[in-house]
Amino acid sequence: MRGLTLLALVTSLLALQVIDNGGVMGFDYGDAASKTLMFFEAQRSGKLPSDQRVKWRGDSGLQDGFLQGVDLVGGYYDAGDHVKFGLPMAFSVTMLSWGAIDFRKEVMDINQLGYTLRAIKWGTDYFIKAHKQPNVLWGQVGDGSSDHYCWERAEDMTTPRTAFKLDPEHPGSDLAAETAAAMASASIAFRLYNSTYSYLLLAHAKQLFSFANSFRGRYDDSIKSAKLFYASSSGYYDELLWAAVWLFRATGDEYYLKYVIDNAASMGGTGWAMGEFSWDNKYAGLQILLAKVLLEGKGGAYASTLKQYKAKADFFACACMQKNDGYNVALTPGGLLYVHEWNNLQYASSAAFLLAAYSDYLSAANAVLSCPDAQLGPQYLLKFAQSQADYILGKNPKSMSYIVGYGAKYPVHVHHRGASIASTYVFHTQVGCVEGFENWYRRAEADPNVIVGALVGGPNKNDEFSNDRSNYEETEPTISATAPLLGLFSKLQSATGGSDHSKQTLQQMNQNGNFAGAPVEFLHSITDTWTVAKTKYYRHKVIIKNTSKKPITGLKLKLKNLSGSLWGLTPTSEKNMYELPKWLKVLKPGSQYSFVYVQGGPQAKVSVISYQ
Repeated sequence: MRGLTLLALVTSLLALQVIDNGGVMGFDYGDAASKTLMFFEAQRSGKLPSDQRVKWRGDSGLQDGFLQGVDLVGGYYDAGDHVKFGLPMAFSVTMLSWGAIDFRKEVMDINQLGYTLRAIKWGTDYFIKAHKQPNVLWGQVGDGSSDHYCWERAEDMTTPRTAFKLDPEHPGSDLAAETAAAMASASIAFRLYNSTYSYLLLAHAKQLFSFANSFRGRYDDSIKSAKLFYASSSGYYDELLWAAVWLFRATGDEYYLKYVIDNAASMGGTGWAMGEFSWDNKYAGLQILLAKVLLEGKGGAYASTLKQYKAKADFFACACMQKNDGYNVALTPGGLLYVHEWNNLQYASSAAFLLAAYSDYLSAANAVLSCPDAQLGPQYLLKFAQSQADYILGKNPKSMSYIVGYGAKYPVHVHHRGASIASTYVFHTQVGCVEGFENWYRRAEADPNVIVGALVGGPNKNDEFSNDRSNYEETEPTISATAPLLGLFSKLQSATGGSDHSKQTLQQMNQNGNFAGAPVEFLHSITDTWTVAKTKYYRHKVIIKNTSKKPITGLKLKLKNLSGSLWGLTPTSEKNMYELPKWLKVLKPGSQYSFVYVQGGPQAKVSVISYQ
């Protein structure tokens, strides 16, 4: 439907009036977004990089997969334990990538795109290791039951690190397809910045989709230990459609669009009207992505079926905003979407992300959302998404943030082994399996390590919250719940113009001599390492990208903490100040230039001082 009706126009204008300055409480969405990425660093498994910002974490899981003769070092722990569950990990990477794709400018505006791509790559690098053969995918490391019997730091793990794989005799279409979606979406996110890596991810995505589609079955029938923790209740049809949609978006290949059209009815894509979106159930997400295809006028001969997909996308959005005649998603008295008792905030965060994305799709098409009870303009969807974000950040009956480390009041007894036990850098003695329960799990004191950016499970249906480490339903954080917040918060930071706090930060940056708001992005990577006389050296590559629509000249940079040799920049007469080479007079819109330096220790900090 095109063109705003009078009712929708009025509704949109009212919504516009309240999408203002971070809401009544002035939330700093940009700060919240940056903190969510810190949580992903806290959840890293493997050998931690030199630029690791969560300093209380150490290396862990350094022999994962070795018993099975495969290198599965890396990836993410899913929650407060130390199992690497493939399904929620892949979904988390997909959601981070979706945020980086749809809200790329917004993420760049808060200077978080580099960290976002690193968070994505930490997951996709692991998936590449897990997919060494076309029809084999290692889907899990560790056993949930034995892991949960112990309360110990990841650095001290004594529990079995058994690895589990999928193959044609042990299929897992849901897990393989979700991993394909993660690789396909990540390939889009990296396309502008690392085309070689992007192509590699896409190749894996195609193979994984073929594997998932050719050898069908639920992954938790093959990896039975996962059933107690991440059971595939929705089956695997939703993931097959979801992966095909992402592959269509990544390639433009009509084969994948035809797949979702041909299987629309048989796989439930046009049949299931959903009230949730999560690591398990992807229907609402794929329906909104296909609504986007229709709204962009790309449906062609498939428009009729795409309209059916869009009708289900509309149902989900209307149900969230209480605008259906019959079924609506439940709300707590405080206004939070309430789907399940266990870790309910994961459903609120993912639904809010979908509404923010759908708002953009409708806006771009000059369309409205037609619900049984109302016609709603795009800004109404964004406003409702903001209400869920604001609830999470502190506008709730408890007046507390459910993101650890954000705001003045947040959970301090988090159901998380690493957060609740003193760091190995502080308490050097190994903490045993049972000792962890006796001396740390049952402690009444606050967590010794603040696990910044972690979204906990959240309150119950009455907005009550028990800040108790043993209440894992409410105090355990997960990567799958936190991942959608990066895109959501970035969008809201842009829509509200930022809070007063963020403006003060920019002013402070100016006073310190760094140019705020420059249309330049830095992507930092380590391309090589070696050791000489017991000193480890790193080869750092920094890509400078002009993210504006105008050419840049006279770019002057400051490199702080540079102690080694530098190639590719010209030093000025001022200390720590550099310019681009004289032969490069203009950095054109969208173009990039890289320089290299070698040093031991932490990376240098690069900032913009001036440009024209």
